[in-house]
Amino acid sequence: MAIEDWYKQLPPVTRAYITLCVLTTAGCALEVITPFNIYFNARLIFQKGEVWRLLTTFMFFGSLGLDFVFHMFFLIKYSKSLEEGSFRGRSADFLWMLLIGGAVLTCCAPFVNIQFLGSSLTFMMVYVWARRHQYVNLSFLGIFTFTAPYLPWVLLAFSVVLRSSPVVDLMGMLAGHAYYFLEDVYPRMAHGRRPLKTPGFVKALFPADQIQSSRPTAAPAAAPAAAAQFPAPGVVPPPVGQQ
Repeated sequence: MAIEDWYKQLPPVTRAYITLCVLTTAGCALEVITPFNIYFNARLIFQKGEVWRLLTTFMFFGSLGLDFVFHMFFLIKYSKSLEEGSFRGRSADFLWMLLIGGAVLTCCAPFVNIQFLGSSLTFMMVYVWARRHQYVNLSFLGIFTFTAPYLPWVLLAFSVVLRSSPVVDLMGMLAGHAYYFLEDVYPRMAHGRRPLKTPGFVKALFPADQIQSSRPTAAPAAAPAAAAQFPAPGVVPPPVGQQ
């Protein structure tokens, strides 16, 4: 498949976010902009009015190189999986989830020494994906198997082993759990009440969602074990006979 066709087939929110990340990182590499102008700084945002930092902090993933490619691969996998999976036909809801996660992360950022929050937002997507695929079996480097809800913890432990700061992952897990609880757990406890219901102005950005939701759809086939899609790099589904 040509890269142009692959790009056009990405769901809208994923495509837009990936595009902004690539353009921002490339702009820094070409010295059109500098990371010092886009990193998160609460004082510059609220005292100097540099409000664009609230968005650009999620769009920079370091210098162009293998690490950037890895981050983009990881981001595309889970963002695309969510938007085409549990958020299929609901891109507005997916965007609203990202906005809520971004708000939680920016509230945490002043208390930790993290200037760019894109990796934490990606980890939030991993957490939500994992909680919504609780019956999926995964394997870590062929060493041991586990179910998807443990994926964030396995990745967190792997980061600690590599002596990376766990704060980035923990922030993403915090944002992901806050969304998962208020959107998936709390409504069942409160007779269907949804405190994170997507507002109308966000839904208005995706008129195609409303057209699609008005059409009758067939019930999807229930196959929990077959949903082992898009595991993390290094975390692969086990052979069929072991699931």
